[in-house]
Amino acid sequence: MTFYSATLLSRYKRFLSDVRLADNQVITAHCPNTGSMRNCVLEESRCYLSHSPNPKRKYAYTLEVVTTPDGDLAGINTARANGLVARAIDEGVITQLQGYATRLAEQKYGTENSRIDWLLRDHTSDSRPCYVEVKNLTLLEEGYGQFPDAVSERGSKHLRELMALALQGTRAVLVFCVSHSGVNRVKPADHIDARYGHLLRKAAANGVEILAYQAEFIFEAGVLQDIRLVRPLPVDLSPCLVKPKEIVEIGEAEIERPLVE
Repeated sequence: MTFYSATLLSRYKRFLSDVRLADNQVITAHCPNTGSMRNCVLEESRCYLSHSPNPKRKYAYTLEVVTTPDGDLAGINTARANGLVARAIDEGVITQLQGYATRLAEQKYGTENSRIDWLLRDHTSDSRPCYVEVKNLTLLEEGYGQFPDAVSERGSKHLRELMALALQGTRAVLVFCVSHSGVNRVKPADHIDARYGHLLRKAAANGVEILAYQAEFIFEAGVLQDIRLVRPLPVDLSPCLVKPKEIVEIGEAEIERPLVE
């Protein structure tokens, strides 16, 4: 993929960003991120775009990578995460997901009208299918990469679906695609979405595998050439010190089967 260097001027209406190209032309680019992009947006900072030749597109450029206020790089295009994970599986980087002969995208599953990002089948020694949900992580706060960066009902739904699979004996995996160069460890953002943090810990306790792999932004002669997942990161699921009242009240209602406490 070809990336074009530009200057980020602003992000607004969630899906739009104004940028200044290398020739000083100011354009509007598509911003493919539904989250808050907390701690990622810095006006007048270096960013990187992709370009589509499709004449039917309203915005030819897409915002892909931004420079954070701390000078790190963050890949904010959430649509790239699934491909990064698939490539990392193919290249043997995600060691926990090796040995499957078949990989299917966007397969329907569960009881809440969900689609799994990747369904892996035909393992060399494990007859179980493996359901892989991918989340793009770009928030760095208090020394941790944290997810989500805004309240995510959809994220909580996916955790319930994965938990139900694990309780049935099916392999269920959540992969945090850490698209941030400054992150060295990961944890749930309890201060942003306490319900998600509660469910993530319950999911792990009930057999859902929680993985995190960090992306590297590869430059040649000062030009961004590639993005790929290169290393695993530790995930901290230690108990949240403060349990909000609403989490205590929902308790076991998140899933109808008994859960490990």
